[in-house]
Amino acid sequence: MLEFPAGHERIVLWPDGAPGALGNGPEDRPAITLYPADPARRTGSAFVVLPGGGYGGHAPHEGHPFAEWLSGLGIFAAVLEYRLGPKYHHPCMLNDASRAIRIVRSRAHEWQIDENRIGIMGFSAGGHLTACATVLATPGDSSAVDPVERVSSAPNLSIPVYAVLEMEGPYSHEGSRANLLGETPSDELIDLLTPRLHVTSSTPPTLLVTAVDDPAVPIENSLHYALALSAAKVPYQFIAYQNGGHGFGVGAGNPVLSRWLDDAELWLRGYGF
Repeated sequence: MLEFPAGHERIVLWPDGAPGALGNGPEDRPAITLYPADPARRTGSAFVVLPGGGYGGHAPHEGHPFAEWLSGLGIFAAVLEYRLGPKYHHPCMLNDASRAIRIVRSRAHEWQIDENRIGIMGFSAGGHLTACATVLATPGDSSAVDPVERVSSAPNLSIPVYAVLEMEGPYSHEGSRANLLGETPSDELIDLLTPRLHVTSSTPPTLLVTAVDDPAVPIENSLHYALALSAAKVPYQFIAYQNGGHGFGVGAGNPVLSRWLDDAELWLRGYGF
């Protein structure tokens, strides 16, 4: 489990047990930790934040720091602890991300959020889950007994950061793929979890952030996704640093890398977030 400063509410996504749960320990109970917006700057928008970690862990520097940044901008933030491999595989992680968006949307009135201004952002493997939750989103089921399932899981903005977006070939990240899909996934499953194959004109505006010299997740992951967005005429912005490596997070201590948050803020404001 990620650790958060005291005072932040934590909500288990399925209080009675997650679909496909293999136990009842903390690792079996996906949850979101809430960061309400700064009241003085509240914009009425929200973001779900997905830390990376190769689908085998949750990187602390990609959770709390970004939730604090968002809440400081007046954006309600929720950090998702999704289930992990090798204990869990798809579709558990996607179900967790979709459920997190649905919970935020279903409680929009209570949390003073506009249900049409809910975004998702994630890093590395969390960026893959971000893109999958974006392009594989589903509408709500009006006949569902659970009111959370009656609302859409579709985000209104998407920010995959140094994201794993290829599931096979020379640019894929083998560790993330194995944790997500197992050792011998079918071609159909690989295609399903390759986000660029499912981009459509209804895919929401997207901000891609990466580094040219990323040794773990090559820039081609983001480039190929950007080409798919372009072909579908989806608005997007692409930020690529010549020197950044992998996992630079907020870019703390680096005056060049840390500027991406300023660019991201301007991009968010452009969409009313």
